Amino acid sequence: MTTFAPDSRGCPPAGMPGAESETDPPPRSEPVLAPLPTTSSLDTPSPPRLDKAFVWRHPAHFIAFGGGVGLSRMAPGTAGTLAALPLFWVLNYFLDVSSFLMLIGAMFLAGVWACDVTGKALENHDHGGMVWDEITAFCLVLLFTPNGLLWQAFAFLLFRVFDIIKPPPIRYYDTTLRGGFGVMFDDILAAFYALLCLAAWKAFAM
Repeated sequence: MTTFAPDSRGCPPAGMPGAESETDPPPRSEPVLAPLPTTSSLDTPSPPRLDKAFVWRHPAHFIAFGGGVGLSRMAPGTAGTLAALPLFWVLNYFLDVSSFLMLIGAMFLAGVWACDVTGKALENHDHGGMVWDEITAFCLVLLFTPNGLLWQAFAFLLFRVFDIIKPPPIRYYDTTLRGGFGVMFDDILAAFYALLCLAAWKAFAM
């Protein structure tokens, strides 16, 4: 029976169980790989920056934002409603009632298209900066408001109140209808509420 003596370091000779070769490399640990970005993070574009460049990038953006009025940092809806005043004064000088009504109808259709395109670009179907709905609806209110700054100021307050609080059925349509038509339609309803109050005031106060 052959016996093997350990070497001078106390290690068993090569070839014996438990012996390790000096030339064998140390065991390597598996590399830790960083997680790859998911497809959604690569494919999802960041929201566009709201500035003058965005407004001028597409005719729909220009219309929906009222030529840039909707970029107002404070109460863009109120700014859009105020912007309708000088627009109305100029157009009312050149147009009769029937022509103005036809123009408001064209403004409504243009707003449906513009707000739909812009809402998709912003990934927000009713972004607060889209004020063409306020401009169009308040022009309708002013068309049937008696002349005079006092009447027009009262019409402004009424329209803003109804557009903000959205009494039934305005709130229902605001939350149910999507796209450009939904953006435009709820403000037209607010305009009719304001006109009803103006008609009542005119009937009982005069």
